[in-house]
Amino acid sequence: MATSTLTKHVLAGALGDILVDVRAAGRESPRPAIVVVHGFKGFKDWGMFPPLAERLARAGFATVTGNLSGSGVDDAGQLVYPERFGRDTYSAELHDLGLLVEALVQGELGVPPPTTIGLVGHSRGGGIAVLHAARDRRVQALVTWAAISSVERWSPSEVSRWRKDGVTEIVNSRTGQRLPLYTDVIDDVERNAAGPLDILGAAARVEIPWLIVHGSADESVSPLESEALRAASPLEKTRLLTIEGAGHTFGAGHPWDAREHDTPQLRRVFDMTLAWFAAHLG
Repeated sequence: MATSTLTKHVLAGALGDILVDVRAAGRESPRPAIVVVHGFKGFKDWGMFPPLAERLARAGFATVTGNLSGSGVDDAGQLVYPERFGRDTYSAELHDLGLLVEALVQGELGVPPPTTIGLVGHSRGGGIAVLHAARDRRVQALVTWAAISSVERWSPSEVSRWRKDGVTEIVNSRTGQRLPLYTDVIDDVERNAAGPLDILGAAARVEIPWLIVHGSADESVSPLESEALRAASPLEKTRLLTIEGAGHTFGAGHPWDAREHDTPQLRRVFDMTLAWFAAHLG
């Protein structure tokens, strides 16, 4: 496998800067590209994403990872923009992903416009990837890991308390930070869950090869959600891969430690993801 190089870029996103890393083993000629979408409380340098991006780049794909503007995370991996995090919405993330793909297609990320594009998204990012893939015919292959099937994640009682207080708190278990989450996201859900943010509706419109990966022991997103995505999708082009015994991140953690986090489950996810894109991106 070839050695990849890394370049860094900045795009103006919905809530601030989108920080972008591009890894590629060659930048002289067009090649297939893959955009990686992180989930809630995720960011481009979280745990498994840099090893994934590096492996995809060494295999010949230009690989794009980014901190979406509502992540609140800087290029050092620190959550230093809590207000951006607090104002983040699904619509903002979908907007930012669209900007990333467009910048890639226009040759603005240090590599030539790609021959084909694939998306891989984790958790909430998986749902965002489905929404984007359903409406952008330039995307020709999709992989989702532990993806959500609905943007409606909170009970009526939780929403009621949230609206009464105007804010709820999210604890970052990794850092102990107590982060604000304002009502922007539930406003967005109430306006758009049955329309632009209908993930199952989008799944029914995905007409490209789609690999759905989910751990059987996922503690954050029920494996039933992957079954719902599979049931909604064109079955002849979609495969559901259940990783027995795996949790939400397939054993990965942050900061990355290959001795601890390079688990058999995660290696299988990496292998299948690479094989899927190799088979379906020309």
